[in-house]
Amino acid sequence: MALKRTNVYADDSDLALIKDAAARLGVPEAEIIREGIHRIALAHRVWDEPFVSDEETFDLGEPIERADIRMAVTDSVEARERRNRGRGA
Repeated sequence: MALKRTNVYADDSDLALIKDAAARLGVPEAEIIREGIHRIALAHRVWDEPFVSDEETFDLGEPIERADIRMAVTDSVEARERRNRGRGA
């Protein structure tokens, strides 16, 4: 991948966070900045085609309610916390 140089203005507080993250991870600050640019670029990408077509969807059998979503998210978060505790994180 060819890299191009550009100038970006950033808040001092953001730059301090980048500096801390780079030091903690043992990578150059530029790597943190490039990753951030890449992530935000992907987040705002517009796709030419839908991510999932109508043929790729499936019927869950019944409407999904707010409580169903809340329970699924809560269960997933709790499972992740249990896994993280097992790693000493």
